[in-house]
Amino acid sequence: MAERALFESYLNCHVCSETFRDPVSLSCNHSFCSSCLKKFWEQAENKNCPICKRKSSKQDPDVNFSLKELADSFAGRKKTGSSETEKEEKKVEVVCRKHQEEPKLFCKDEDRAVCTVCDFPHHVGHKVVPVEQVVSDLKEQLKSDLKALQDKRDKYKHVEKTYNEVIQYSKKQLLSTERQIRAEFNKLHQFLREEEESRLAALREEEEQKGKKISREMKMIQEHISSLSDSICAVEEDLQKHNVPFLSSYKPTQTRARVQGSLSDPQLLSGAADRCGQTPGQPVLQSLGEDEGQGPLQSCHSGPKHCTPPSPSV
Repeated sequence: MAERALFESYLNCHVCSETFRDPVSLSCNHSFCSSCLKKFWEQAENKNCPICKRKSSKQDPDVNFSLKELADSFAGRKKTGSSETEKEEKKVEVVCRKHQEEPKLFCKDEDRAVCTVCDFPHHVGHKVVPVEQVVSDLKEQLKSDLKALQDKRDKYKHVEKTYNEVIQYSKKQLLSTERQIRAEFNKLHQFLREEEESRLAALREEEEQKGKKISREMKMIQEHISSLSDSICAVEEDLQKHNVPFLSSYKPTQTRARVQGSLSDPQLLSGAADRCGQTPGQPVLQSLGEDEGQGPLQSCHSGPKHCTPPSPSV
């Protein structure tokens, strides 16, 4: 039940809270019903994503047919109610009623297991192979999908780690630069103190905006990691199933795995990693002296004796 609820939430539109109808995917990887997104954009009078508020690069997004097929399939099962679920569960346990044996052959033309005594005469001319062979082939395909999911999760984890490093480095640099700015501005006369506070406020605003942007990206990364981990668990559970139970349940799992496996790889925000080598507030220090006509004020890394503040006009 928990897995079904998770799968249902994955296929729900964040605008109408219903299973997707003709879903479209934005460049930020968030998906919505086509009609819901159009209505939201008309009301908001902009082309921003309803979740992350990022401006869409597509004026009229195309329908995501892979997601549509998955959503339509799920919605079809959902309408039949619990009785259909019970039938599917019983179907997993079916054996030949006459011989009380598990089918040992599989008809590729009809895509189902067949009894060697009862059903085989009706499949003359069909491509029939041992169940073990087809299960082995299908499991190899699923293993390949599992490997792709695991690789995808590793990439997301790598991006998550990089973001954490950027955040920590930015915090340390912010504190260091703030101390440096305060030490240098204290050597100036009173008329520069207002300028000091103005520059510091701009610096904090810049760091706050960058932090918020990275936090939004981190949240999306963590959601993808969680979703991929759930898919991996589902695939691993199916791989443990035997023959007929496996054949009865592997298709939805494989479909979900391939949909998630087709997601684009995570990308760092432009310039996020490069910021690690830049000192926050450095342009502030360079421009301060220029504003007073004294040339740029140099950063003090060796103590106050290396700094020459401009002489204020009286």
